[in-house]
Amino acid sequence: MLIEEELLLSYGAAVEDLKNSEIIFNEGDTPRLFYQIRRGRIKLSHFNEDGKELILAVLHNGFSVCELLLFIDKKYPVNAVAIEPTSIITLSKEKFMKLLDENPNISRDINSFLSQRLYYKYIMLQNNSSLHPEIRIKGALEYHKSFSNNMSKFAFEVPFTRKELGAITGLRTETVVRCIKKLEKENYLKIIERKIYV
Repeated sequence: MLIEEELLLSYGAAVEDLKNSEIIFNEGDTPRLFYQIRRGRIKLSHFNEDGKELILAVLHNGFSVCELLLFIDKKYPVNAVAIEPTSIITLSKEKFMKLLDENPNISRDINSFLSQRLYYKYIMLQNNSSLHPEIRIKGALEYHKSFSNNMSKFAFEVPFTRKELGAITGLRTETVVRCIKKLEKENYLKIIERKIYV
């Protein structure tokens, strides 16, 4: 958990339960709240000019959602949508800034968290520019595994469908299915009951 729930609640945070497919914010909205996921998953996505959805990130328990935009005067460049029943903690921007001012150790934690996410975003961007689908898929899997506490081989259960992996990497679902089978033969990943483990 990025910020302890009790601390957020002591600054006036609220808990909100979301249904699957419920929108948290839309691209173009003005950031007014700090969001942290208690349980569940949220996707950050964008639709290109052809109407194709590109998933830029999938966030889960303990992650904050687009908190960096609370520090700059910009609109959301993505949509945030719950992809399963999800519970989030919300705190107004003003109270969030007060929390940071009064708890400098939390500011350091957030800086570290943001730096780590930016580093892996760079890695993912490099991989997604590859013409080789296996490199794109490996990059996406390694990026998401990087937030796991257990880095052992085959210890991370990939929380995405093949279709979602396609949206993350810009590949067709059929290409993802074919590459996943190939990567399993190469012992890069395991498939157990249709779930992918890296």
